[in-house]
Amino acid sequence: MLFLTKNDYDKILKHCEAGIPDEACGLIGGTKDGNDKYIKKVYLLTNIDHSNEHFSMDPKEQLQAVKDMRQNGLELLGNFHSHPESPSRPSEEDKRLAYDSKVNYLILSLMDRENPVLKAFIIDEEKNVTIEEIKITE
Repeated sequence: MLFLTKNDYDKILKHCEAGIPDEACGLIGGTKDGNDKYIKKVYLLTNIDHSNEHFSMDPKEQLQAVKDMRQNGLELLGNFHSHPESPSRPSEEDKRLAYDSKVNYLILSLMDRENPVLKAFIIDEEKNVTIEEIKITE
């Protein structure tokens, strides 16, 4: 299970809404306890592709985020990006670009702006997709 605070959820949501019409993206850092993962910090990154159907994270921002995680005793739990016009599920491109089967891939669908949908996925080496439950806490 993946644990996310309401505050961090709101931070992701605002970043993704601000990115419209493009996809927005970022990294999540945190800790693990057995199969439970706790998001402790959300890193809001720039989509240098400026596209509504693709994202590439700014490499300098990515490096800064990873350095910050190391300095704060956190590990990379995964990344997130938005789907401004499509459901919360990995596209074929998302699956193709998923290189690490040990991290979560979060997708926030803004297809229905009044009802955003955040889901977390694990994508294995064979590109099989598994949904990971997200629990939003106070």
